[in-house]
Amino acid sequence: MRANRGRPWTVVLASVLVGVLTACSNTPPPPVVSSSSQAPPPTETASQIVAAVDDIVGGYNPHTLADASTVTTALSQLLLPSVFRPDAEGEFVLDDNLMTSAEVTSEDPFTVEYRIRPEASWSDGAPIAVEDFSYLAEAMQTQPGVANAAGYELIESIEPGEGGKLVRVTFSDPYPGWKTLFANLLPAHVLKDAPGGWQQVLSDNFPAYGGPFAIKKIDTARGEIVIERNERYWEKPAAVDRIVLQRSDGPGMVSALRSGSAQFALGSVNGDTRALLADLGEHVNLQAVPQPYVVDVVLRPVGPALADDTVREAVAALIDRNALIEEGTRGGDSASLRASAQVLPPSSPQYSHTIPGAGPPLKRDTKRAYKLLAEAGYERKAGSWVDENGRELSLVIASPGQKQPYQRIAQKLTEQLIAHGVDVTAVHPPAKELFNSTLSAPVDLDGGPSGEPVPTNGQVGIDIAVIPRAISADPATTAASWFGCGVDSDEETDEESSSESENATSTAVSTTAPKDTKDGSEESSTPDEDDAESDSEPAVPANPAGFCDPDLQPVLDAALTGEKPLKQSLAKIEPTVWDASVSVPLFQRADTLAVGAGVSGVTPGPTLVGPFSAAVNWTRAPR
Repeated sequence: MRANRGRPWTVVLASVLVGVLTACSNTPPPPVVSSSSQAPPPTETASQIVAAVDDIVGGYNPHTLADASTVTTALSQLLLPSVFRPDAEGEFVLDDNLMTSAEVTSEDPFTVEYRIRPEASWSDGAPIAVEDFSYLAEAMQTQPGVANAAGYELIESIEPGEGGKLVRVTFSDPYPGWKTLFANLLPAHVLKDAPGGWQQVLSDNFPAYGGPFAIKKIDTARGEIVIERNERYWEKPAAVDRIVLQRSDGPGMVSALRSGSAQFALGSVNGDTRALLADLGEHVNLQAVPQPYVVDVVLRPVGPALADDTVREAVAALIDRNALIEEGTRGGDSASLRASAQVLPPSSPQYSHTIPGAGPPLKRDTKRAYKLLAEAGYERKAGSWVDENGRELSLVIASPGQKQPYQRIAQKLTEQLIAHGVDVTAVHPPAKELFNSTLSAPVDLDGGPSGEPVPTNGQVGIDIAVIPRAISADPATTAASWFGCGVDSDEETDEESSSESENATSTAVSTTAPKDTKDGSEESSTPDEDDAESDSEPAVPANPAGFCDPDLQPVLDAALTGEKPLKQSLAKIEPTVWDASVSVPLFQRADTLAVGAGVSGVTPGPTLVGPFSAAVNWTRAPR
């Protein structure tokens, strides 16, 4: 169904970029963002809203899993343009601040035409145009660690028109979720040649803006981001002059709201802090704000141990899911958003519990786990599980750097498995390294001593990862992005798939080639062509879980392209993924929004978007 993926649009793109670059050759350099900006200093009469947030950590690319955070979502709403935005009911509505139209103009091939307002431009004067669409689409197709790429993978060509203000996008298949594409466009003209390429995009700042606000200062040392009205914005100006995001812990949020030094607070607080916020009385309004991420424990079938279905099922049975949820939520608003389904998040109106039965992973079952390990050839000796070759059952658990609650959960999981005889090494590589390199490292499918999968080039294999799963507003996109086999998986012949399935379980990594980083090198080298002993090239995991079920792929494709109704597809997807024991979702992340009496217009906002989507209308209110 998705076989023709040669991406001929790159040829078209080359000609587009030549024209656009020529038109923009005299574009002034992007503004330097620093504390020494020439903007006038704050005055007592300036209209300013201060928000206390739990972190302003660097890394602000809304399209990558590594940068997933509340502040990233907030800044993308303030600074970046989007074709469609969800309304209060969650329906996608064309953003006429940026667009004049966006419509399906052909069903065969499926084609969408976007028309951008002539006056829409980045803060440095460069037009928002076709190259911004092309830059984002290419990155989502080729780069590791991106969030919800399945829809972009259907794009075959992007063609320009009307001086770059018309964008004609042709897809390989119908895509009902097309309105979710091209949100949070990035300024291609300054980012495509930036040092470090895509991997460093928006790592510590924004070089240009296409929204109603602009950044005056990011001071991570002091924990402060100052955002001011974008004077070059072509539409309705923001009602306030300045928004300040200040890093604060829970008690600090309570103090700031009580004193009036902050007008509202937004963060992932624990139950104790939430209670203190509630004690502030009727002048502070408390509401939960679900984030577009589910905290997931993925058991990756890409290493010597967990490639065995029975061992993976046994390890899943050892997990005390309730204890992990308690550690991760600590009584905050996330505690009421337990994720007991693989695709739909708890905040979805269509959400329902899909965990099969009353056993694992709903409830730990050590007796069953021990039985399964024995069936897999392991024996308990001196407190450890050892196979017939004398090798200990040893696993590596990873979480993204020091990010919480992932690190705490990973530590609790480590303690749980060690207590039951599993040797565990916990690692916490930086988030970008984890998603862009480690979890996407190619795997030799039969390179181990017993023919099991092993990472190539000396990479440390990650057996279990505690990570965020990005939620798309289109559930079929979430499913295909997180559990699909990759864009090239359907190019295998039936004979090849049949031959491989004779000696493999239904759970395996995809067989796509290493992705090009677009930075002048590949993520990893391919095997030596002269190595006669090599039976296959390394495979790049198609998703962070390293999961691929060839029998499930047609179901995912049918949901993504609208060939089958979502409800019908989920009836197959949910039990298949649960049975594979590769994903143990814990809870949907949620922030607590505490709004004081000194501000007007701050609401939780649309689902999965948050309060900053309406910031242009916020005003200060008398206390």
